[in-house]
Amino acid sequence: MGFRVAVAGATGNVGREMLEILSERNFPADEVIALASSRSVGKEVSFGDGTLTVKNLETHDFSDTDICLMSAGGSVSQKWSPKIGQQGCVVIDNSSAWRYNADVPLIVPEVNADAISEFSRKNIIANPNCSTAQLVVALKPLHDAAVIKRVVVSTYQSVSGSGKDGMDELFNQTRAVFVNDPVEKGIYTKRIAFNVIPHIDSFMEDGYTKEEWKVLAETKKMLDPKIKVTCTAVRVPVFIGHSEAVNLEFEKEITAEQARDILRDAPGCLVVDKAEDGGYVTPHECAGEDATYISRIREDATVENGLNMWVVSDNLRKGAALNAIQIAELLVARGLIKSKNQAA
Repeated sequence: MGFRVAVAGATGNVGREMLEILSERNFPADEVIALASSRSVGKEVSFGDGTLTVKNLETHDFSDTDICLMSAGGSVSQKWSPKIGQQGCVVIDNSSAWRYNADVPLIVPEVNADAISEFSRKNIIANPNCSTAQLVVALKPLHDAAVIKRVVVSTYQSVSGSGKDGMDELFNQTRAVFVNDPVEKGIYTKRIAFNVIPHIDSFMEDGYTKEEWKVLAETKKMLDPKIKVTCTAVRVPVFIGHSEAVNLEFEKEITAEQARDILRDAPGCLVVDKAEDGGYVTPHECAGEDATYISRIREDATVENGLNMWVVSDNLRKGAALNAIQIAELLVARGLIKSKNQAA
């Protein structure tokens, strides 16, 4: 007998992607429930060849629900995830609310699948930040082979990372530029159309932004606390797909060719790396794809045992929805949860 799965935040960008991926991957669900706030109740969202009618998150009874894919934002998750977990439903949360809680595992299945056994402490599992998810998928096999000492990453993050409002702002500003209308700012501090903004999330006391800190903290939690990480996070006028320029220093010698071979065999990675025009992947090509694409792998002669590479992925999929569903699949594959219907 299959599972009963709820998607909270089903009307948002990531929630809709979760529903699409559940259908695409034939997740063993007997029933999928679309949940959102009271203002979205009654709306319809696509699921497979049909539609689901959105129900109210606040009044849903989770006692007979097995998994809740939570994509309703940090404040909602802080309030509801513990309550849902206490009803015996496992929450896989896409927000930053639980990532740094010592009792909540932070999981990318290709990277630290064994940590999933810790979920029963709170019945909550955290999804990492979208830019961290693709980064650690690329770093893990290289770290296993040559031990990473230091990571310097510059991110080029699409506006879909800000949700529908970010995508609308880029669209509206671009149109305004072309027709010579006033360019109006909304959620971004500066114009995003035909521009880049070196500022994502709030500033911290040390001058870094919280987005940059997330990459550091999450990489250490999932991969290795001894790795030194520094980041500059930049918002760019791209609708879907995050890109990263990554510089690595290793303890052991590793060549670019060895790195290519390792990454070609690594789960979740797809190497497209030819030193010729177009021999690399851009966010445009990765939109709608599941893989983390790696290009421009080359040795850095300025440091001992150094490499540079370019990492691109669909932030709505591997950076959010796909990773959450892979976590759910891992729970099922390892027999860590059983359908409540079956138990009854």
